[in-house]
Amino acid sequence: MDLLAALRAHRLLAIVRGSDPAAALTTVLTLAEEGVTLIEVSLSGRDALDVIARARAALGPDAPLGAGTVLGPDDARAAQRAGASFLVTPAVSDGITTGRELGLPVLAGVMTPTDVLQAHRLGADALKLFPAGSAGGPRYLRDLRGPFPDLPFVPVGGVDATAAADHLREGAVAVGVGSPLIGDAAAGGDLSALRERARAFLHVVRAQARP
Repeated sequence: MDLLAALRAHRLLAIVRGSDPAAALTTVLTLAEEGVTLIEVSLSGRDALDVIARARAALGPDAPLGAGTVLGPDDARAAQRAGASFLVTPAVSDGITTGRELGLPVLAGVMTPTDVLQAHRLGADALKLFPAGSAGGPRYLRDLRGPFPDLPFVPVGGVDATAAADHLREGAVAVGVGSPLIGDAAAGGDLSALRERARAFLHVVRAQARP
């Protein structure tokens, strides 16, 4: 898949990290029903590979479905076997290189200018600015885009609806959202609230002009 094109088109990456595998799967499918196209299942969640495999079977072969918290080559290969179509790393690691070898696009975790340059040189398709909130939010993104104006950033971490809009206005190609969107749904919580939050985030990202 063309991950960068998908990020530019949809602008919202939902991050599902579940303590209850059945609830995590239901969360993924509910998000898809609400029109959230890009979904990442974090490998730090319980039985995450099985969740990815079951989600792939339910969503079909063409749905963009990512594996997150990919720490290295073993994670990358396991994620591909489970059916992931893209990888997300929390940092610059050899997971990027392995993803490229496997033919999977990679959203690579970065924080510093050095990280940005390294991840770009390793072939990352886009750059996950993490943790965006702790780093300084939209202002830090603006500062990073000074020396790297043409690189695609996806802020993740502490991104609520307001921060999502602010980051997109500062030039982010998309935002990644975990708990402010998922809430307790992946632990068996309220799906109606999840649906409301999904609609709210989709409204926010669709309202921002594309870069």
